[in-house]
Amino acid sequence: MTTMSDARPRVFVAGHRGMVGSAIVRALAARGDVELVLRTHRELDLTEQRDVRHFFATERISQVYLAAARVGGIHANNVYPAEFIQQNLTIAANVIHEAWRGGVEQLLFLGSSCIYPKFASQPIQESALLTGALEPTNAPYAIAKIAGMMMCDSYNRQYGVDYRSVMPTNLYGPGDNYHPENSHVIPALIRRIHEARLADAPEVAVWGSGAPMREFLHADDLAHACLHVMDLPQASYRAHTQGAGFLNVGSGEEVSIRQLALLIARVVGYRGNIAFDPTRPDGTPRKMLDCGLINATGWQPQVSLESGLRSTYQEALSSGRLSVEPEALATPT
Repeated sequence: MTTMSDARPRVFVAGHRGMVGSAIVRALAARGDVELVLRTHRELDLTEQRDVRHFFATERISQVYLAAARVGGIHANNVYPAEFIQQNLTIAANVIHEAWRGGVEQLLFLGSSCIYPKFASQPIQESALLTGALEPTNAPYAIAKIAGMMMCDSYNRQYGVDYRSVMPTNLYGPGDNYHPENSHVIPALIRRIHEARLADAPEVAVWGSGAPMREFLHADDLAHACLHVMDLPQASYRAHTQGAGFLNVGSGEEVSIRQLALLIARVVGYRGNIAFDPTRPDGTPRKMLDCGLINATGWQPQVSLESGLRSTYQEALSSGRLSVEPEALATPT
C-alpha cells in the first residue's frame, strides 16, 4: 500500500502497524512531504530475505524507518528467548543489508535501552554500551538490537551510506500490546487495573517490589525524535553522537513502578488496593537514559506521563483493545 504523491521521496516504515511504527506514520503523514510505502506482515515478511530483496529491488525506496521487531515484557522475554533473538536478528540483517543493496542512502534503526549493562551508571550515557553484563531476562533481545546498531555503523564505514540509530527508553502510547502475558509494564498494568475496576475487585497484584525506577516516553514523542534525527545534516548527526554512532531518546524523568501503578489506578479510576509481590522478578533496578546528546540537537519531549497515560487509556477503550462494559463507559473521576 502506498500513499501520497509519486513525486515525493518514497519512505518505507517497517513495522507500521506497531505502536512505534504507527506513530512514525502519523508524524510523516502530518508533515505531508513524503510518499509513504507500507507493507503488512502478510504482504512482506521481513524474516524472508528473498522477499525483502525483491521489495527493495523494485520499490525505489529513498529512506527507511526500521521499527519492526518482536517485542514483549519480562515474561515474554523469559519464555521465548529463541524467537526474540532469531526474529530480531533476522529482521535487522535483512532490512539493513537489502536496503543497502537496493540503493537506500538513509535509514533509521530503532534500538532499545535494554542494550545497556544491567548495572550501568545512571543516567546512562551512550558510551556505556558493552561495558558490562546485560540484564539476563532480556539479553537475547538486547543482543539482536546491538547487532542491528553495529550493522548500521559498519555499513556506514564500509559503504559510505547514512544509516543512523536511536535508543529509546521504555515506550507506551496508542496501539500498544495489551496481551495478558506478553505486554510491557504500562499496558500490563493498565489492563490489570482496568479489569479490576470493571470487576470491582478489592485488590490488584503487581509483579515485583515496586521499587525499580523507570523512565517512560510516549510513542508520539519518539516519532518526532526519529524525524528530527533523520532531518539532521549528516555531519551534525555524526558530531552530536560523539563517536557512539547512535543517540539516546528519553523523557528525562523517572518514576518507581509503585508510583506508576498508583498513577495508572488514578487514571483508570480504580480505588482498590495495589499489592506488590516481591517474589516476582524486578528486572533492572534503575534505568534512565542520559539524553544530553539529542537534547543538544534541539529536540525535547512534549507529552507528560499523566497526560500520555490518560490519552493512551482512552485510545485503548475506544479502539477495543480493552473490553468495556456499559457501566464502565463513564469517564473516571
